[in-house]
Amino acid sequence: SQRAALYQHALDQLVDAGLAYPCACSRKDIEQAMAARGIARVRGAELPYPGTCRPENGGLRCRPARAWRLRTDFFEPNWPANQEIRAQAAPHSVAIPGSVVHWTDRRLGPQQQDVAETVGDFVLRRADGPWAYQLAVVVDDAAQGVTHVVRGEDLADNTPRQILLQRALGLPTPSYLHTPLVLAADGEKLSKQNGAEALPLHDPLQALTAAAARLGLPAPMTEATVPEALIAWTSAWSVAWPMR
Repeated sequence: SQRAALYQHALDQLVDAGLAYPCACSRKDIEQAMAARGIARVRGAELPYPGTCRPENGGLRCRPARAWRLRTDFFEPNWPANQEIRAQAAPHSVAIPGSVVHWTDRRLGPQQQDVAETVGDFVLRRADGPWAYQLAVVVDDAAQGVTHVVRGEDLADNTPRQILLQRALGLPTPSYLHTPLVLAADGEKLSKQNGAEALPLHDPLQALTAAAARLGLPAPMTEATVPEALIAWTSAWSVAWPMR
């Protein structure tokens, strides 16, 4: 990636602050560690990382690093964003762990997740080179001045991890809106990756109207052209989910 230097700078910041550490665990290691706690892996889901390689737990123990992970197990008052949160909090309010992330999605409404409990310390970079999506998207959004993110609902679960990273790096948090997905009869998302048929292009208004209906937008007026329908849908969208 041409942005590798930016990603490395962000990782260095986290390491210097004691918020990131190298990890030697494989998926099998994680499964065994969680099984010892009586927690089995659910099909299609990732197990939360139990913190095996945290420095206070012995670190790498002479094993080669497989990845770098972000600590999610404590509230760090020196994180730039957390200083602001503390300043705005009521004098006698109860402290909330930094891993509990609250945010409001423009479509889904108030959301909450304890990242430490649900995901655990998550990967920022693999030792063989590739950068994790979470770190890359946070750094890219900040570098490009992104203020509003609109994406599929299947990515909503990534949001709390990204907000936690934004706080750790002192970066602004965009406004998020997650759109509904179009699913097949078996519940799978319709996509090229899953072999879904391409949309027919001979009648674009029909295809767009179906997509608009999935978003809860009204059908266009009879005899409306594509540009007219798009203008009407844009207006309806701004009313349903206003910018903020």
